Amino acid sequence: MCYDIKTNLQAQLSRANRNGDLKAIKEIKENLVPLTDLPIYHTSGFSHPKLLIYTDRSPWHPEVSTWGLVPRWVKDKKQQKELWNKTLNARGETIFEKPPFRDSAKHNRCIIYVNGFYEHHHLNGKTFPFYIHHKNDKPLPLAGLWSEWTDPETGETLNTFSIVTTKGNKMLAKIHNNPKLEGPRMPLILPQELEDKWLNPIEDELDVKSIQELIREYPDEELDAYTVRRLRGKEYIGNVEKVSEPFEYAELKPL
Repeated sequence: MCYDIKTNLQAQLSRANRNGDLKAIKEIKENLVPLTDLPIYHTSGFSHPKLLIYTDRSPWHPEVSTWGLVPRWVKDKKQQKELWNKTLNARGETIFEKPPFRDSAKHNRCIIYVNGFYEHHHLNGKTFPFYIHHKNDKPLPLAGLWSEWTDPETGETLNTFSIVTTKGNKMLAKIHNNPKLEGPRMPLILPQELEDKWLNPIEDELDVKSIQELIREYPDEELDAYTVRRLRGKEYIGNVEKVSEPFEYAELKPL
């Protein structure tokens, strides 16, 4: 799963910067960034933070979006709140089947750039958080789905997203050992050369298949991981830079 992330402005602008439009970058910083919750050293999806996402309708200019996908068919605020925490992640293997995700899987895909993500390791009734990032500290492009929902009472339009997940690689198999899950999971990380393919429109079943072929684990040799301070409970120090720094636990042996 992927419920905890770290991301900063540099990571979030990585795709826009590749386009080389300095005027657009300035506009993003002035008009969009103040509407987000950046910088994020740690946040949980359950707090529904606002981030920048790159959508299939706007591949190079990001949009502000809230974590927790709200499908267009949601009737009211009550149903939205009941569903919100259940759509932080979208299981990649079933995105074209599950009602909350299938329309977005076909028509509304996006990319979310993060510095890294956090997963918990279970041992003797305790959990130990790990921070996973690219071994060269490059931003990680996470595959996502997005949707726009209009509140029928207020007329307000809410742009939301979900992070797609896939089977965990060898590294995540060691870290993400939640006994309540069937097996390790990880966010769907897109190699840079496949980012545009994720955003390409779907016109027929062959296009669906091409998207499904992208849903696979990311090479563990491209990633690094280390333990960090607690991300839950009384020991949590909050969204501060120190939260993502290495922290060792005496009772936890190297994995």
